[in-house]
Amino acid sequence: MKNPFSPKRKPNSNSGSNSDARRLMDNARLDTLIRELSGEVEGKLGYWQFAVKGRQLLVMTDERYNRMRIMTPITAQHQLNQDILTTLLEANYDRALDAKYALSNDTLWSVFTHPLKELTDEQFIGCVGQVATLADNFGSSYASGNLFFGGG
Repeated sequence: MKNPFSPKRKPNSNSGSNSDARRLMDNARLDTLIRELSGEVEGKLGYWQFAVKGRQLLVMTDERYNRMRIMTPITAQHQLNQDILTTLLEANYDRALDAKYALSNDTLWSVFTHPLKELTDEQFIGCVGQVATLADNFGSSYASGNLFFGGG
């Protein structure tokens, strides 16, 4: 199945077989990928806000500390009861895959974090999709995709 969060054109692969030839991810490359994913981009290098399939996403990076975060808000924390909080923790274990549910500043978020330099184009695009899907599936499957791991 085609990734619904694919850019308008095929990105350059960052995952070549020769790791020395692979281009390390940086803010300039992320800026290009984000602008290929969305025509609605605000922000600057290191902090972007953009829309994909009607959902607002944020991407923040810190090149100095080699970190990158994709996130989207879901709901206010006061909307969450104990049963939902338990379900979120269970989903983080077996349905959320690379994206996770997280609480910050009285908001429930869908979040993906990764070392920046080691991130490939394909990982970034796929995880944008997972973050959006996880948020969209809040209240139903609580999943970021079609893969579920069994309880253990």
